[in-house]
Parts: sequence; structure tokens; C-alpha cells
Amino acid sequence: LFPSMKNAVTGDTLPCGGNTLAEGIAVKEAGRVTRDIVRKLVDDILLVDERTLERALSIMMNEQKVLVEGAGAAGLAAIMSDPARFHGRTVGLVLTGGNIDQRLLSMILMRDLARSGRLARLRVQLLDMPGQLVRVASIIASQDGNVIDVGHHRTYSDLPAKMTCMDVTLDTQGQDHLDRIIQNLQDEGYPVEIAAY
Repeated sequence: LFPSMKNAVTGDTLPCGGNTLAEGIAVKEAGRVTRDIVRKLVDDILLVDERTLERALSIMMNEQKVLVEGAGAAGLAAIMSDPARFHGRTVGLVLTGGNIDQRLLSMILMRDLARSGRLARLRVQLLDMPGQLVRVASIIASQDGNVIDVGHHRTYSDLPAKMTCMDVTLDTQGQDHLDRIIQNLQDEGYPVEIAAY
């Protein structure tokens, strides 16, 4: 979103601006002194997208237990954007700053869990009769899924009158585990979709 240094060094005219996680390096115009140093000493400037930046920040927190701000995760995001370029090399990353809003950090971490399948919300269709909620929960538990939250929807639904649906938020071990849970629910006759809302 802010390729100002790349524009300054290469003469490109990529658009600059917008909301970014990398606030510390989000400048519309690169400084003259820094620009001169980069021209002399830097071979290339890699650009990364926001989603990769979010993923890099999440990896730093979840796997390395290191809190960095968005700009501090840019180096890892660059490696993730072009892994072949760095394959077989010893690479050092400069990790900087912990200046990140707690709510934003929480949102990034939760979205990463959802994108990786470790946190999911399933919409399950079931008959509107006693015992169905327990049955669905039992199937999930039999596959070691951890139910975090349940929402049961009878009134606001386009399903037939004798049907209902429930939204189940669950904690899983990853995408393969989530797929097994979904398959088990479907095998037991419960239509399931991953809710993306």
C-alpha cells in the first residue's frame, strides 16, 4: 500500500496510500537521506500484501512468542511472499517494535486461527426436536473438537418448519481435523457448511 521507497529508487509510480498494518513504514514520500542510502546499499525492495503481513505477525506471536508491530513483521512477510528466493540461504530478520493496538492484535490472531481452520464456525441443519443439539455436540466431541459457542436459530431461518439450524464455533487442531469433524457430521445426516461471517 505504501511503495514510496520502491517508487523513489526505481522510478516506478505505484499508487501510495490506504490503511495498513505496517504503519511504521507507511510513508507517502521516502525521505531524501534514507533514499540516498537505499540507492547505494540495497539491491532490491520487496513489496508484500496485507494478508501476508498479518500472517507473518501471527506466526511471530504464535510460533516464536515474539510481539512485533506490523512494520516489524515486514521482513518475514517478504520471505513468505517469495520463499524460493530465500531457499537454502541463511537469513537474518530485523524484528522491531511492539507498538500495536491490543484489539487489532486480537483480531489478527483470531482471523489467522479461522483462516487456518483452527477456529471455525459451522452452520449445522437439524430436525427441530429434543436431543438434536446434544447429538451434534456429541459427534463433535467424539472427534476431539472443542465447542466454544452455540447459537440455535429457530425463528429467523429459511428452513422448513420442522428444521432448525445451529451455529457452532469450535476450536480444532487445524484444517484436516476440521474436515474430519464436518465429514462425521455429514455421515450422521447433518448438512454442514462453514459459516464465513
